[in-house]
Amino acid sequence: MMFLTVVGLGYSSAAQKTKNDWMLTRFVKQDAVNPILLPVSHTSFFCPVSKKMVKWEAKDVYNPAAVVRNGKVYLLYRAEDTLKSVDGTSRIGLAVSSDGIHFKRQAKPVLFPDNDFMKPYEWAGGCEDPRIVETSKGKYIVTYTTYDGKTARLCVASSTNLQKWQKHSLAFKQPKYRDLWSKSGAIICKQVGQKLVATKIKNKYWMYFGDTDIFLASSSDLINWTIVEDENGKPKPIFGARKDKFDSRLVESGPPAILTDKGILLLYNSMNLHEGGLAGLPPDAYSAGQILLDKNDPSKVMARANDYFLKPEKPYELTGQVNQVVFIEGMVYFKNKYFLYYGTADSKIAVAVYKPAK
Repeated sequence: MMFLTVVGLGYSSAAQKTKNDWMLTRFVKQDAVNPILLPVSHTSFFCPVSKKMVKWEAKDVYNPAAVVRNGKVYLLYRAEDTLKSVDGTSRIGLAVSSDGIHFKRQAKPVLFPDNDFMKPYEWAGGCEDPRIVETSKGKYIVTYTTYDGKTARLCVASSTNLQKWQKHSLAFKQPKYRDLWSKSGAIICKQVGQKLVATKIKNKYWMYFGDTDIFLASSSDLINWTIVEDENGKPKPIFGARKDKFDSRLVESGPPAILTDKGILLLYNSMNLHEGGLAGLPPDAYSAGQILLDKNDPSKVMARANDYFLKPEKPYELTGQVNQVVFIEGMVYFKNKYFLYYGTADSKIAVAVYKPAK
């Protein structure tokens, strides 16, 4: 028997439906198979930095990016080993599925700390929380977070086959931003068939990022990014937390944003305040929301959902490395459905599916 949990924002009237028709609604958690990816201890990897064999995904697996390639779904997921000195080093693994639900993982990670120019940024915390888009020429761009034990920094890598990745250093190379705490880069793209392709607005690519407020950056090449600043020369907040809402403590980018005829749709993560947050949602809980921004001006908010569409409620979402967490990072359009992949309690990976009405 198939058990499903329906989550999302319903419509109470025709007027409400018209008002909120920019949102993706009623994602269905795939309870019969969730979590779809768990930590395992049988895969080993020779770490070039520590010079040791490590069980690189034995502690936790979570926070995946997703892309469709050659009729299959590929997950790039964060995996942690059991290195006690840093509470686990993160590496990015790769798994593939023909149905979007059942995945076969590769034995070794594809993006990881090495004895290269990125070692000062990546060791020993590792490579975390990827998001992926495709270019119009079929190249893949990943934004990911590096952690040196002190500072998280948003970085960029590229690949033509998802297997071998070229690291391009920090997303923000300007000297004053070299040590900026930055993460969660969601590049604006458009849906082309089953592909999410990075797209320009006013001759530039754009990316939302941040894990307190959401900020904005632009690029001409998807590799080097310039932060949109306020009148004081500091990163300009595009939107932030809201009092008495599910996102009362912080907001953080989710999967790549999608350019639609109604605007730019960004699905985002959020955290409830420990005290004084949304009643009915556990303190410190991570849930997911949606926001619409102007398709001609990525800094302008057009509409924002008043409620979450995904929240922690299953045992594997409630208890783990960090309790009360659903954290969305990967979404693909596959077999006429949207597959939303998310980390659960910073420990496992699950999926929810939405089939748009024709």
